[in-house]
Amino acid sequence: MAAAKHYLDDPTNAVISGLRGVTLVNPSLLLDEKNKIVYRHPDSVANPKNVSVVCGGGSGHEPGFSAFVGHGALTACVAGTIFASPSAQQVRACLSQRLPAETQGIVVVVTNYTGDVLNFGMGIEKARALGKKVEMVVVGDDVGVGRAKGGKVGRRGLSGTALVVKICGALAEAGVSVEDCGKIGRLVVNNLVSVGASLSRVHVPGKSAQEARDEEERLGPGLVEIGMGIHNEPGCEKVRTDLPGLVKIMLGQMLDQNDKDRGYVNIQKGDDTILLVNNFGGTSNLELSAVVTEIVSQLGSAYGLKPRRVISGTFFGSLNGPGFIVSVLKLVDTGLGPGKTMIELLDSPAEATGWSASVKASTWEKEYQEIKATDKDEKADLRTTNLKGEQRWSNSGRVGGRANGLVVNPDLLKRMLKSGLDKVVAEEAQITHYDTIVGDGDCGVGLKRGAEGILEMLSSDQISQDPVVSITKVAGIVEDTMDGTSGALYAIFLNSLAANVRKLDSSNTTDLTSKMLAQALEDSLEALGKYTPAKLGDRTLMDSLVPFVETLKATGNTKEAATAAEAGAARTKGMEASLGRSVYVGGEGHKEVPDPGAYGLSQFLTALAEEV
Repeated sequence: MAAAKHYLDDPTNAVISGLRGVTLVNPSLLLDEKNKIVYRHPDSVANPKNVSVVCGGGSGHEPGFSAFVGHGALTACVAGTIFASPSAQQVRACLSQRLPAETQGIVVVVTNYTGDVLNFGMGIEKARALGKKVEMVVVGDDVGVGRAKGGKVGRRGLSGTALVVKICGALAEAGVSVEDCGKIGRLVVNNLVSVGASLSRVHVPGKSAQEARDEEERLGPGLVEIGMGIHNEPGCEKVRTDLPGLVKIMLGQMLDQNDKDRGYVNIQKGDDTILLVNNFGGTSNLELSAVVTEIVSQLGSAYGLKPRRVISGTFFGSLNGPGFIVSVLKLVDTGLGPGKTMIELLDSPAEATGWSASVKASTWEKEYQEIKATDKDEKADLRTTNLKGEQRWSNSGRVGGRANGLVVNPDLLKRMLKSGLDKVVAEEAQITHYDTIVGDGDCGVGLKRGAEGILEMLSSDQISQDPVVSITKVAGIVEDTMDGTSGALYAIFLNSLAANVRKLDSSNTTDLTSKMLAQALEDSLEALGKYTPAKLGDRTLMDSLVPFVETLKATGNTKEAATAAEAGAARTKGMEASLGRSVYVGGEGHKEVPDPGAYGLSQFLTALAEEV
C-alpha cells in the first residue's frame, strides 16, 4: 500500500506548494497563485517581441509543464488541479496578463484531452477577440488507442508533448513568426508516436487508500497494462510478459506499418529519429535505464533505427506511476533553413529545470572509435606497471624477473579452498536468514557469489604453487563478484595478503609455513585497519578473522585457529553492533542470531581447516 502514502494528503496544498517550489529552483520565474500560473520574470526576457509559448493542463504531470518555463522553452504555464484542466478564466489571465506586452504573438501547446482543448480554446478565442495573434498546437501522439476506438476524439497527448514544447520554445527564442512557430509545432505532432505501459494506476493525494487496494486487485499480480494514459485511464490491453516482450509489443504498436489502426507515422528503416523514454514518476532510475537499453536494442535489430538522440528521464509524469512512455519522433525538414532543423532546435540551450537533456550536440555528433573488451583487459592486474621492478606474472610463476622461492602444495591448497567454499555455498540460506534479521538480507548471497566464482576458477586448475599468484587470482575474483562492504573488505585484505606474502619471499625454494602465513595475515589486518574502524567486538566479520589470525600466530595450528574463529562468531550473538547495517536496523534481533558476516567466515575457515 506504499502507493497510497503521500507527504501531502491535501491535493490543493500539494499543487500550490509544488508550483512555489518550481520558482524556488529557478529564480527567473514568478507564480500567480490565484490563477496557478508560472511565468517568466519580465527582466529575464531578452527580447519581449519574440513569440510567447504557453502550455498547461492538470497538475500531477510534473515536471510537465511548469518546470518547462524558462529561457528557450515556455514563457508561461497554466496549471489545473490534479488531473483536471485549468479553467478558461485561468487561461485568459495568462494570455492577457502574464506575457510580455510587446510579444508578436502566442503559441499555445495543449495536450489532446477534452477539458484542456475546450478551456484553452475559450481562452484563445478571448485573446483573439482582443486582437492578439494566437496559434494553437494540439498534441495527440498516443498510439495505444487506435483510430477505430479513438474516433473523432483522436490521439491522446503523452510525453511527446515535451518535444513539441522544446522545439516551439527554441523557435520562439530564434525570433521566428508566430505562424511558423505554430506550423512547425503541428509538424512535430504529425511525426510523433508514443505509447505508455504501467504496472499499476496511481493514487491521487486525498483519495482513500481503498482505491489503491481496488486497483491492485483490478490489474492483478504479474500483469502490465499497455496503453495506460496519464490520468489513470485504462490501457488497451493487460499482458503477462517480461521487459523484452513488453517492449516488442509497444514498438510494434508504434512502428508496424501493416497496422492500419495504429500506423499513424510512416517511419522506415534508416530514418533519422529522436527517442524519448519518459518516466511516469514511480519507475526507478535503474529500471528506466534498463528499459532504455532494451528499447534501443530492439529499435536497431527489429526496425533498423538508430536514434540521433536518446533522451531519458521524467518529463511528463503521472504522479508516482510505476510506468514509462516511449516516444519516437521522425525528423523531417522544417523548411526554415540551417539552425532551425528539428534536431538543432532540440539541441539548443534551455534554462528550464524540466528539460533534463544535458548532453551537447557536439558530443552526440562526434565519431567515437569502438573499443572492445579483450582477454588482456581481464589480466590487467598482471601487466607491467610503472613501479620499478614490477613486471607481469609469467606462466612459470615468476615475479620481478626472478623465481618466487615460497611455494605451497597446489593440490592441498585446492582441496582446502574447495572445502571451505563449498561450505559457504551450503550455508547461504542460513547466513541470509541471519542477515534478514539484523541487516538487509544480502550477506549470504554476496558470499555465495564470491565462493562460486572462486570454485569456478579452481575447476579449471588455475591454482599455482606460488602463493602470491594464487592469492592474487582469488582477490581478483572477489573484486569482480562480491559487492557491498564485505566484498570490499575481503578484496583489500586479500590484496594486502598477496603483498605481504611477497615480502616474505625467499631466494631459495621454501614451503610457506603457518608461522610465515600468520605474520602476513597479521600485517594484512593492520593494512585493513587503514580503511575500516572495525575491531574485535564490533559485531562484524572481524570477530572471526581476528581470533583466527591471533591463534594461528600463537600456535601455528590451523584447526585451533579455525575453532577460535568459530567461537568468535558465536560470541557475536547478543553483541550490540558498533558498525555495519545492523547499527541502523535496531530492534532485538542481535540477541537472537550471530553476526552473519562473522558466521559465514567462521564456516569457511572451519571447513578449510578440516583438510589440513
